[in-house]
Amino acid sequence: MNPVLEAFKAVADPSRLRLLALCARGELTVSELTEVVGQSQPRVSRHLKVLCAAGLLDRFREHNWVYYRVPLGGAGAERARGLLRLLPADDHTLRLDRERLERVLARRAELVRGRPGGEGVPTPAGVDARIVDLMAGEALGELLDIGTGTGRMLRLLGVAAETAVGIDISREMLVLARSNLHAAGLDHLSVRQGNMYQLRFADGSFDTVTIDQVLYRAEQPAEVLREAGRVLRPGGRLLLVEFLTGESAASPAAGDVPITSAALARWCAEAGLRPEASEQLAARPWPLVVSVARRPLAASAAAA
Repeated sequence: MNPVLEAFKAVADPSRLRLLALCARGELTVSELTEVVGQSQPRVSRHLKVLCAAGLLDRFREHNWVYYRVPLGGAGAERARGLLRLLPADDHTLRLDRERLERVLARRAELVRGRPGGEGVPTPAGVDARIVDLMAGEALGELLDIGTGTGRMLRLLGVAAETAVGIDISREMLVLARSNLHAAGLDHLSVRQGNMYQLRFADGSFDTVTIDQVLYRAEQPAEVLREAGRVLRPGGRLLLVEFLTGESAASPAAGDVPITSAALARWCAEAGLRPEASEQLAARPWPLVVSVARRPLAASAAAA
């Protein structure tokens, strides 16, 4: 009973219950939570420490920023969600908290959107529909989006995944992605800062991996695919959306590795992935390929 009793004691304070409700809506910093609830930062930090100790919140750091959120899975997540289901939807204080949070997150997103590259690369018409068609008919399970940027792929496919996490090296993009996921109501998704050449996840951690318009700007695209293959479970799928910079009259920027269909096939093979479907679409400034590759099951790989 002790974990349950600790959870009840943690939310016995009205302020901590408000903070738990806010952190169920996304990943928030102490300063953002302080602005929403109108309390001092030391007091908010003490409340968050109690909630974390009770297992009702997760805490993680990105450079100088610390984020809090309700866990995505496990016993702590079940207890937190169970407690939150008891809250009345029309509570006046909680409604005001939600309204203040919306303003805070909107301002956070606008700061990033106003900077160069804040909106990401425009996606050609029809690509999203083809992606959904290619990935339909099979459960996505646990999903990883490499180089998530604004979180476009998470918003497109994350609703059908059990859990989904996006990684990106840019904190500014992560700020925008968090705001976009919150606006879409995708509370079961998460983003983290990470290096796509050295993913922090263990071998075979995900059922689905997505890479959306990332390789054409990568210094080592083959290494990105190698890491994607490593974290895929046997039978898992890789969705790749990529510009073919080496198959167009428009040359890639200096220093970029030309991306061709042959190069992608070779890199996937080296990563232990087998192609299943591929479609090339007209786009600017280069053609765009949407493809699916799979990590073979151990038995089928041995038989081959």
